Amino acid sequence: MHTKTRSEPPEKKGKQIFRAVGKENYKPCSSEVGRTWERERVSSRMVANGTVQKHEYVKLDKEINLQKGHPIKSIQSEDGDIIDCIDIYQQPAFDHPALRNHKIQLNPSYNVKMETEAGKNMYVGKNKSSHVTVTKQTWHKSGSCPKGTIPIRRIQKNNVSKGHSMSNFGRKKPMGLHYDKQLNESKMLYLQLANHSLAILHTEGYAYIGAKGDIKVWNPPVEKDDEYTTSRVSLKSGPYYDYQAIESGWAADSSKKTGCFDLTCPGFVQTNNEIALGAAIYPISNPTGLPYQITVYIHKDPNTSNWWVQYGDRINIGYWPHDLFDALRYHFTTVQWGGEVYSTRVGTHPHTSTGMGSGGFSDFVFDNSGYVKRMRVLENNLILRFPQWVNSYTDEYECYDTYYLSDYVEEPEFYYGGPGRNPRCP
Repeated sequence: MHTKTRSEPPEKKGKQIFRAVGKENYKPCSSEVGRTWERERVSSRMVANGTVQKHEYVKLDKEINLQKGHPIKSIQSEDGDIIDCIDIYQQPAFDHPALRNHKIQLNPSYNVKMETEAGKNMYVGKNKSSHVTVTKQTWHKSGSCPKGTIPIRRIQKNNVSKGHSMSNFGRKKPMGLHYDKQLNESKMLYLQLANHSLAILHTEGYAYIGAKGDIKVWNPPVEKDDEYTTSRVSLKSGPYYDYQAIESGWAADSSKKTGCFDLTCPGFVQTNNEIALGAAIYPISNPTGLPYQITVYIHKDPNTSNWWVQYGDRINIGYWPHDLFDALRYHFTTVQWGGEVYSTRVGTHPHTSTGMGSGGFSDFVFDNSGYVKRMRVLENNLILRFPQWVNSYTDEYECYDTYYLSDYVEEPEFYYGGPGRNPRCP
């Protein structure tokens, strides 16, 4: 999703994500929040993705003009992005048919993080690790958007050249929502979802209205333009092959072809003037430097039933209005933390070399892999707590593995990742 010309070498990029996957009568849509700009390297960016009902999108030229809108202020970032500060009431969310008369909720009505279990300060207590939680974006070095506006990363024609249409631009590949017997009996023998390889920590059994986690940010390799890798918190409901979900985390991809990871698709209502969905996050982790992580929290407002996204323990980016959902307006039945790789070359040989997490296998000794820490779920009692039970799972353990650490540590920790193609996973 980044500006480049045909003569340049391929760029690999990452993004932190909020994603919602819908049932058959929905289209996935999302919004990104952070991206780093480095030649021949993957970077990480924040994104948001909500389920929206099917509707026709306007043609490319018209949509680009609408994206440019009438910015109150424009900021040229050092990484090549242009950030337009758009009036909050003129944002793309209100192009969605269900939101034409929507009244913006500017802030959550309830501060859930102040609730603790039996006075133990389980969630807001000190984190004894040396990891640094990041909330910065590269464009912040060049300016800021005034209050009453939201920052939107400008889309240009060469950004969507690979997508061929605005409806394809920025759209994350769907999660294989329906069981395909022929496909699953041929090459996708080990996958829960066609073309998706998962390495996750899973919990279920209660009515969840929120989930949270600290996710380490890496720059794993992404081999092909139509592939991506994500690390996220996910909430799901519905039958296994026909469910709805929303999720948040970071992702990396190599092109413009793999997801509606910004405000291009209407539905997500942004209220914050600090975070530009789709713009670069900095810094990110590397094996010899400081470890950096993001804190992501999705929760239902108990008074409005809107699903809010919080970033870094303090920034309420925005929300998916409850009008966009059916069953999800009440609660979720499953929560997952961990990684996912999308490729048509997972579950088969030769396998993709797109990495998950850091691109290395789970490493709880030196933390040089993907991880999620301080995992929490929120139930109707509005108490954030560690789940009653969890189970780790991976689709392809020789390509991407998991390690759940619960003994002799203050807090349970979940490690995951892998290089994809390797001698054990040819």
